[in-house]
Amino acid sequence: MIAPVVQALASHWRRHEVQLATLLIGIALATALWSAVQAINAEARASYARADAQLSVGQFDELHAPGGFIPLELYVKLRRAGWQVVAVLEGPFRVDDRTLRVIGVDLLSYPALPAISEARTGPEPLGLTEILTAPGRIFARPDLAPLLANHPELPPLIETTAVPPDLILTDIGVAEKLLSKRGQISRLVILPDQPAGLPPLADLAPELERVRPSEAVDTAQLANSFHLNLSAFGLLAFAVGLFIVHGTVGLAMAQRRGMFRTLRALGVPLALLIRMVLCELTAIALVGGFLGLVLGYFLAGALLPDVAATLRGLYGAPMEGHVVLRPLWVGAGLAMAVGGTLLASGQSMWRLSKLPLLDAPGLQAWRTGMTSPLRTAKYGGALIATGTATLMLGDGLAAGFVMLAGLLVGAALLLPALLALFLTGFERRANGPVAQWVWADMRAQLPGLSLALMALLLALATNIGVGTMVSSFRLTFIGWLDQRLTSELYLTARDDQQGAEIAEWLRPRSDAVLPIRRVELRHETGPLFLYGIVDDPTYRQNWPLIASAPDVWDRVAAGEAVLINEQLARRANLWTGDRLTIAPDWSLEIAGVYSDYGNPTGQALVAMQQFDLHVPGAPNRRFGIRTDPAKATELAQALRDRFDLPPQAVIHQAAIKAQSLEIFENTFVVTSALNILTLGISGFAILTSLLTLWTQRLPQVAPVWALGLTRAQLARLELLRSVLLAALTACLALPLGLILAWILLAIINVEAFGWRLPMHLFPFDWVVLLALTLLAAAVAAAIPALRLNRLPPSDLLRVFANER
Repeated sequence: MIAPVVQALASHWRRHEVQLATLLIGIALATALWSAVQAINAEARASYARADAQLSVGQFDELHAPGGFIPLELYVKLRRAGWQVVAVLEGPFRVDDRTLRVIGVDLLSYPALPAISEARTGPEPLGLTEILTAPGRIFARPDLAPLLANHPELPPLIETTAVPPDLILTDIGVAEKLLSKRGQISRLVILPDQPAGLPPLADLAPELERVRPSEAVDTAQLANSFHLNLSAFGLLAFAVGLFIVHGTVGLAMAQRRGMFRTLRALGVPLALLIRMVLCELTAIALVGGFLGLVLGYFLAGALLPDVAATLRGLYGAPMEGHVVLRPLWVGAGLAMAVGGTLLASGQSMWRLSKLPLLDAPGLQAWRTGMTSPLRTAKYGGALIATGTATLMLGDGLAAGFVMLAGLLVGAALLLPALLALFLTGFERRANGPVAQWVWADMRAQLPGLSLALMALLLALATNIGVGTMVSSFRLTFIGWLDQRLTSELYLTARDDQQGAEIAEWLRPRSDAVLPIRRVELRHETGPLFLYGIVDDPTYRQNWPLIASAPDVWDRVAAGEAVLINEQLARRANLWTGDRLTIAPDWSLEIAGVYSDYGNPTGQALVAMQQFDLHVPGAPNRRFGIRTDPAKATELAQALRDRFDLPPQAVIHQAAIKAQSLEIFENTFVVTSALNILTLGISGFAILTSLLTLWTQRLPQVAPVWALGLTRAQLARLELLRSVLLAALTACLALPLGLILAWILLAIINVEAFGWRLPMHLFPFDWVVLLALTLLAAAVAAAIPALRLNRLPPSDLLRVFANER
């Protein structure tokens, strides 16, 4: 009995090849975007884990100095007391126009590193003596070799893939020279095997803080918000693709009503029929899922380089730019394809199980019992209320995304009822029988098009919301750069001595020399970068404060107060009037909070006198130079000639702005691409809905044709119907998109990145998006309209003899 049932079910797809292709494409598109996002996230997390393993990070307890670097004398004291601790020095290292990270370790006592083991056991083995003796060695990936080869002052390079991207590993003595941090230690690693009877660390070094691996803030945690955003886009695209599947499967089930009736009349049990249909859908889902995995692999490969650049630039997270097939995301992609297909087919399967044997004379019978727009609207309202209540009762990124999901899904469920309400109003105000028929026909076809229009609503709202967020960010970011990058030139000296000489030489030749000095400290919220600033009008006139107390700059200059960035203020809930503990013996009142877009870490500004007092020996190599813009190029060249500086050591303000904007564009290239793809899928959903509903249109069109309307007129009305429905949907998507933008800017962005952006409106972008939407709807309706225009009159006449 099973074989005839299989043949009967397969015969439908042989007669409806376009419908089968539509179903496969819908599953493939949904799976492709979801799998691409999961492949990117999986590769990123694998890169984080690989980097930690290559550096033995996160395996041992560590000692940190809340006030900055650990002095060499304290390290020696701990070692003499018997504590087995290993010194680590790390920091940023500028090479040409690229910032790398240098990590120096005590190679004699640090746990085994893959790069060192590889160098000692490779084809040309090196001994520890060769690695440790002058000039030492540096370890980096092969792609950095051309960049480092242009700097003969660096030690010899050993190329290896056993270190993370954009990182230089070396002995701590070499790192001291490269970073100009003599006698300084970033942290101490506590080895697991310690001798018995050691004096307590609290007695030997009370100023140090012991940090366990679970308490450390790593790059994976910092980048989690980025991956969560990607996953949200992938899930949205998957949901839009499932709308295609739902509509196609529903029509296929409706078209096979006669077949189901016949099979049951011939003795096929209903339970067996349902199982066979489920097996059929599962097989189709596996084929479509496999196609989606292939598309997702290539899509991830195209997007991954930009994602890697974003994570390295925004978070300093090590990530490589190629995709590896991993069983986890491949299996998850196939599972999502099968599960999503069965979920999208659930309503059709339920109606099949409840449809009586002799109660299927026409297509409309299949739709009996479908959820009414009013009931769907009630579900939508409940979802919106649930999402809003979740945000009000909870907080955090998860609550924000729950609200976002409730709003989007709830608004999509409200759409059919709202469109029906508008169409009813237009029908009542229409003059003439043709106009009244057009509006009534649109309302009658709404159930068949509602899923495609829901997909379009979600895609348009997402485009408007994310587009508004990105454009607001761009506009704010450019203005913020103009405030922050006020110096005409930025200079980096080779070492502190040369920095002092350059500053002295510049004073009579420039309007101001602004030292850029910082030190990395630890705070309960994560890394804290403390900057020392001089009292200069440049800061008073341009620094972008979002909250401030009276006489803010006078109090900071006097050493009585501190300025912090918005990220630190929100994470620690510290605002104007509160006190910031910078070190155990040093706390200052917060006199203001400044915006610091694009920075994932906390920052604080104090007077240079206080900075030198509490953090002596901080690097003094970077300066901002204020001068007449017309003389900036001449002064830059004079600096290069006078102090034998490389071209990249003196950078014009415009070059830094261009680089910052390039990083900004790379940050949002992935979301923009997913936006475009989601909109494309929604346009395809409209096309598939119109194509699959084609057979149902003839009973409504034939009587009107018989009353005198030509096929060309009917084709134009078909085109107009699609464009009008798309236009109404776009009008409803606009307020939804603006609400989405507000949630992204005021809730999601604050939780994910630590800053809040002002919201700007961009009406011209809405007009362009509306035009693209109408064009997509017109293109989607073009094929059915052409079919209707070329339909033989005999096919229209045959409708009157059909059972429908």
